[in-house]
Amino acid sequence: MSTLIHVTHEAVQKVGGIGAVLQGLFTATAYNENIGRSILIGPGDSGTAELLAKTGEILYSSFDGADAGGWAEKFKPVRQRWGAGIIYGRRTFKDRTTGVESHPEVLLIDVGQANLDRLGECKEILYERFGIRSDLYRTWEYEQYVRLAAPGLAALEAIEAAKDQPAVILAHEFMGMPLALAAVAEGSGAYRTAFYAHEVATMRRIVEVHPGHDTMFYNVLARAMEKGKFVEDVFGIQAPFFKHALVSAARFCDAILCVGDRVLSEIKFLGADFAEKRLALVYNGVPAYEVAADDVAQSKDRLQRYTEAILEYRPDFIFSHVTRMALSKGVWRDLKVLWHLEKKFRETGQTGVFFLLSSELGAPRKGHEILDMETRYSWPVGHREGYPDLSGGEADFYVHMQKFNACARQIKVILVNQFGWSRPSCGTKMPADMDFLDIRKGTDIEFGQSIYEPFGIAQLEPLSFGGLCVITNVCGCAGFVEKVTGGREVPNVLVADYTSLPDDGVTLDQVLSIGPRQRGAAEEEESERVAGEILKRLPTDEKARESLIAGGYELASRMSWDVVVRDYLLPVLGDLA
Repeated sequence: MSTLIHVTHEAVQKVGGIGAVLQGLFTATAYNENIGRSILIGPGDSGTAELLAKTGEILYSSFDGADAGGWAEKFKPVRQRWGAGIIYGRRTFKDRTTGVESHPEVLLIDVGQANLDRLGECKEILYERFGIRSDLYRTWEYEQYVRLAAPGLAALEAIEAAKDQPAVILAHEFMGMPLALAAVAEGSGAYRTAFYAHEVATMRRIVEVHPGHDTMFYNVLARAMEKGKFVEDVFGIQAPFFKHALVSAARFCDAILCVGDRVLSEIKFLGADFAEKRLALVYNGVPAYEVAADDVAQSKDRLQRYTEAILEYRPDFIFSHVTRMALSKGVWRDLKVLWHLEKKFRETGQTGVFFLLSSELGAPRKGHEILDMETRYSWPVGHREGYPDLSGGEADFYVHMQKFNACARQIKVILVNQFGWSRPSCGTKMPADMDFLDIRKGTDIEFGQSIYEPFGIAQLEPLSFGGLCVITNVCGCAGFVEKVTGGREVPNVLVADYTSLPDDGVTLDQVLSIGPRQRGAAEEEESERVAGEILKRLPTDEKARESLIAGGYELASRMSWDVVVRDYLLPVLGDLA
């Protein structure tokens, strides 16, 4: 198949969800067997070059004169015309479990330096051809991807990305759109373009900002679309938001790939133009590991021993939520469910611990900082505001966590605001043989009750290990589960619905007025139902645990990256060829 070009800010290292998608794609056997050539392109500088050298190899760098293959001459016209530094090399992706390895090309453009006259021409094209007013957006987050577009396209031509047949440009989120639009404007037919919608930024902002969150938004979307209304008809002009302008321009691409059913609906909600576009569901994949029950039991034992070390009791059940500390993740809902479960555990005598592994910072706390906090005030049981401990969002959660722990007897909540899950990362109380996979293998429940979640890979990672995954119906992964099970309920996945309204006859204006009171009432009712369902499904003996492990692995196998590539991605790419 033709060359596939991924435009992304995660070309060199995993930063977030797109990085997880790239890891899944590049280590999928179906991808490597069917895609002839892959190129990652994004912004870069000398620091990025150092990262690439650690994760792959440098073939050419304008920063230090490295040139393994005469690339300087090929890139010379690009550098002269655009004044941009260029790094070219390869990055290694490897799945440690399967051993699958790939080495896609990496092309990085230094956008810090730019020929401003040429840049002005690019912005003029964006306005005249696509209606995007760059003068409205005084932010580097917008500017850098506009600067990437034209020199990036020229650099792709220098490495003959579309030599034998049209190459496909996958614009990962709004960041990739300027380059995709440059290819559309160029009009040579050398490229096909597709917007890879990992979310719809316009809708994410509305859901997060509005106090009614998902309870309001998805009811509004359904009723508005029934009346032929779109997002700006209901929520007002969105043009001042630069991400909206770029995402809306996806209507000029040849196809749009949506990672979930809700994303597909949200794309349609952008405007009438999208009714005519090729919209394709391309779910994210879920890791599938075949493990023995004893292996899972060992991981749970490590988690129980860690709990004993910091809380002085050995819990019957381990609950977890591994996530970013972000409003969209809805972590307050976890506490609501846990409180109802706590009251039920008082009757049964069972105990549990909930580990929220989440940090708001962009890098791990240093080892000596963790040891100091552990010594001075028993981190992570106790916390203090300010670096190196609690940031603003972490402190907000800690307030609610303290109240929960003060009132609860059977379940305690622990915030581990650190990257990693090992003794070097998390202090001396953690077992020496603990590693990150233990919190995935050993958990009984993984929470992921997001208010906005285009897919949600992390929520389903414990599936193969028999963990019960609690998600919401707005998560894209819920649609994938429903697809592969034919709508049949499975014991490994519990879907919470915080969008259901008691009266189907409510009007659009009424759902638009939904605020924190109505949402809170919906959350209270649903969290109690979810807690009751959890109590029914928690394994109480070895046979039940083994059944969950077998069922989880079978389900995860049907949602793997190979399945996603074979059944969803390749058919779309075939139509674009």
